[in-house]
Formats: sequence, C-alpha cells, structure tokens
Amino acid sequence: MIRLAHQDDLEAILEIYNQAVRAQFETADTKEVEIKDRLQWFRDHMVNTYPIFVNEQNQQITGWVSLSPYRKGRKALRFTAEISYYVHNKYKRQGIGSKLIQHAIQKARILKFKNLFAIVLDENKPSIHVLKKLGFQQWGHMPNIADFDGVECGHVYYGLRL
Repeated sequence: MIRLAHQDDLEAILEIYNQAVRAQFETADTKEVEIKDRLQWFRDHMVNTYPIFVNEQNQQITGWVSLSPYRKGRKALRFTAEISYYVHNKYKRQGIGSKLIQHAIQKARILKFKNLFAIVLDENKPSIHVLKKLGFQQWGHMPNIADFDGVECGHVYYGLRL
C-alpha cells in the first residue's frame, strides 16, 4: 500500500536511504545520514506541494519516493520537480520502485507539475532501467563529477514531460 509518509516513518526512510549510501553509486552521499540531519528535509516536503510517499507491506516500509523543488525559489521553475526513490534491499526487483514512481507521476500531475526529472549516478543501471521503462528520457549528462574514493562517475538527468 502506498501512502503519504508520516514523521514516524522517517527512521525507516533513512534506513533505506543509508542502505543506498553503503552500496555506493546509488546516491552521491558517502556518509550515512541521521534523523537530526533530515528532520528539516522531511518537514520541507509539504503534502500539498512536495509530498513523500512510502510503500508499506505488513507494517514495514519497503520503499519511498519524494518530489522536491528544483532550484527552490526560482519562480520560472515552479512547474518542475525532482523525483527521488529508494527501495529496501530485501524488496528490490519486486516492482516496488516502479509502483512508487508511477504513484508519484500521478500525484505530480494532480499537483500541476509539467516536468519531473531524476538525477541518477550513471553507474546505477537498475535505476536507469526503471526510469526508461516508465517513459523517462535522458535530458543531460554531467560526466565524471562524482568521486567515490578515486572511482569517478557521472550524473545523468532523466526527465519526463507530464
């Protein structure tokens, strides 16, 4: 079941995110984050503009997706949102990521966004595959801008016009 995230979900959201940090090449963060580091981030995601959704199965959060502002405060970009999504390691390859992204796309249309984009490390082939499957197209590439202890990779921008 996909539902709006509550502040009580933040611990589970961060556990999933920190799995991506530990895996490398799934996020550009190189150190795990704590609740105190993300509390304001969570509060900034208001239901009416930039929601966070979680997928819950048997009372466990199995994944999450968020919509975030692009270049916050710049009015000409108000109809564009960044989508971020992560799935718990135990639940990968079960279609949860696709369902979360599809749900976020539907909500983004309701919220009157015109464009969604995801910024993905170019080494994150599974994420790129899901985005392409759901109709996202490559809008840009910034080569070799991320450095993981000497291993470089790029950022790829995948966009979807709603």
